Amino acid sequence: MSNASTPSASGPGLKRVLGLSSLVLYGIILIQPTAPMPLFGAAANLAQGHVVTTVLIGMCAMMFTAISYGRMANVYPNAGSAYTYVGREIHPSMGYFIGWGMIFDYVMNPIICVIWASKASMNFIPEIPFAVYAVFFAVLFTVMNLRGIEASAKTNTVIAVGLGIVIVLFLGSAIRYLFLNPPASAADWTRPFYNPETFSFKTVSTGASLAVLTYIGFDGISTLSEEVHNPRKNILLASVLVCIITGVLAAIQVYTAQMVWPETTFPDQDTAFCFVAGKAGGQWLFNLVNVALLIATIGSGSGAHLGAGRLLYGMGRDNAIPSKFFAKVHPRKRIPANNIILVGIFVLIGAFTLTYPLGAQLLNFGALIAFMGVNASSFVHYFLRGKRTFSNFIVPALGFTICFYLWLSLGISAKIVGICWLSLGVLYGAYRTSWFRKPLQFARIETDENVK
Repeated sequence: MSNASTPSASGPGLKRVLGLSSLVLYGIILIQPTAPMPLFGAAANLAQGHVVTTVLIGMCAMMFTAISYGRMANVYPNAGSAYTYVGREIHPSMGYFIGWGMIFDYVMNPIICVIWASKASMNFIPEIPFAVYAVFFAVLFTVMNLRGIEASAKTNTVIAVGLGIVIVLFLGSAIRYLFLNPPASAADWTRPFYNPETFSFKTVSTGASLAVLTYIGFDGISTLSEEVHNPRKNILLASVLVCIITGVLAAIQVYTAQMVWPETTFPDQDTAFCFVAGKAGGQWLFNLVNVALLIATIGSGSGAHLGAGRLLYGMGRDNAIPSKFFAKVHPRKRIPANNIILVGIFVLIGAFTLTYPLGAQLLNFGALIAFMGVNASSFVHYFLRGKRTFSNFIVPALGFTICFYLWLSLGISAKIVGICWLSLGVLYGAYRTSWFRKPLQFARIETDENVK
């Protein structure tokens, strides 16, 4: 593959300049190296400790799914979307169903970011009520995206480096704390992995269904297919490597946090990691971690808000939802302004009606449905329609099975709300298709089996 721009029928294409190391760095920046910190308290509570185990279970699920994402990105290099893969490979109606579930994923992300950022801000100025902070951050995300402001790659890199320094400072302080205050027995060192007093498959599975949130965002690597050297190989490798690196780094962070704070109750569950940092290093580390995670959450929430608007735009353009509203683009700013405002309204409502743990599980409700869809699409394309090899069968089958198990392990409230949302989607789909007498029509996307 040369360094020249990839050709296209209408003119020059995107330049292939990214190698494997650049893709891996991009994926880590996309996920953020501090990803397990905001959910630490909720995961510890749900899994009765065992946060390390839940993170590692999530890594296994995401590794298989990452392979399926990488392989499907070779088939559809211009559309890194689960609902696109399912709609083209299985059936348009199933693609619509997956897309409807993904709306939960995309909309819940900025909601939990608003909730967490509001709680983190209250750690500094508790006199200002949660409601004021929630309104401020919901409006901030909306205004930023209406103005077309997106964090540049350089800005994201700076933030990631800063978060990396914070992680090093935390680990150093935690190791020093454990050296000065060692556990009472050797068995205590393994309790973050397995505590016989509190372990059960149900609690660990429920915690793992939340811990998957650590890896949300790795699928964004597949959107760079047209700018990568040897994308058929490197997109897949980068996706898997990002999941492994994220999982190992996350496991180290939550292991040391559990050793410093073995209890599962905190002064504030949503910002629990800040209190762990304070115990390990004092007030300065509490403040540093709080500020670092607040900045990361603002960046993540703003990006997720824009991503939700783009998903709605894509579904509107495909005519899966009303195109007159959702596919409309602002003539000057070239952004889906209607969607940005609508998402902002939902974010504000969600911040007042949901808790962080429930919002995170609802996010994973949609994400796990999308991941199951990608694995199913890979199975259909490569095994049923391609070569019936063992690897073409086992990888998507395991990815689908583990994701389905984690989906079943979600809390009852999350499943009730999520199933109600999916039911609403089925009713709307029935209305759009005259009770399924007409097919759902999607805009055509060409495949690219010849990408080398």
